Amino acid sequence: MKVLHLDKNHPLIIEQFKGFGFTNDVDYTATKEEVEAIIHNYEGLIIRSRFPLDKTFLDKATNLKFIGRLGAGLENIDTDYATQKGIFLASAPEGNRNAVGEHTLGMILSLFNKLNKADKEVRNGKWDREGNRGIELDGKTVGIIGYGNMGNAFAKKLRGFDVDVICYDIKDGVGNENATQVDLEELQQKADILSLHVPQTQLTKNMITANFINGFKKPFWLFNTARGKCLVTADLVTALKEGKILGAGLDVLEYEKASFEHMFTDNELPEDFEYLIKSDNVLLSPHVAGWTVESKIKLAQTIVDKVKAKFL
Repeated sequence: MKVLHLDKNHPLIIEQFKGFGFTNDVDYTATKEEVEAIIHNYEGLIIRSRFPLDKTFLDKATNLKFIGRLGAGLENIDTDYATQKGIFLASAPEGNRNAVGEHTLGMILSLFNKLNKADKEVRNGKWDREGNRGIELDGKTVGIIGYGNMGNAFAKKLRGFDVDVICYDIKDGVGNENATQVDLEELQQKADILSLHVPQTQLTKNMITANFINGFKKPFWLFNTARGKCLVTADLVTALKEGKILGAGLDVLEYEKASFEHMFTDNELPEDFEYLIKSDNVLLSPHVAGWTVESKIKLAQTIVDKVKAKFL
């Protein structure tokens, strides 16, 4: 089988594919149009998020048998059309779910204990103990929206804390020993903390709006390690100003391009983002919740294992 690799990943994926007898070609710089001109030569494709694999691309991939996407989501691929064409789709949420769970918990503890604020102040010679008095996670109710691989991994990390964990998902029967499944109204009534772990779909795009936020019974903390376009930033900023959201941890932003590598299309920062970067109760990271040394290995191995199970 001949495989084209469009993004750099852990070398084990090429090494193990070689062991299967696959031929591996790499091209980390070609444009979508340039790849379209040669993709008919390949049965396998490995990609992270270089460019979208739309109908035009898939129609040119006349011999493609599988697409391996080194990440959790498949929103960059026209999955319905690929499935119609009999292409096997393999993503790897199992590979970075632990990293996402740890990152989300780290964001919560950092914000609750004002660690970033305190660190900057001490470095600047300011010793303000009372101004950096934290709050404890114990006793809180944590609401999780999206209880698949990522939501489950995050809930597992909370087992060492005295918290109530509830989850909402469009699928029935997903609750387990780590989280009780509830409807959305109950989650909005009870949650002190909201953590998003949903894929990007038509249902989840712009899911968190002013109306959604106003549906919560009490002010809450918001954490998004899922997809930036699930959250309307302008409505988040308004809620932060009004105290309806107490603080936010954002690993993703709605301004990101589909490639996730570059956030802004020009040099001007959006006004709402300017507010976020100046806020002590907002913690930001550059879409790295699932981006660890260990997850790089596990993502690649997950794809290898899925391809092997399907074709060998």
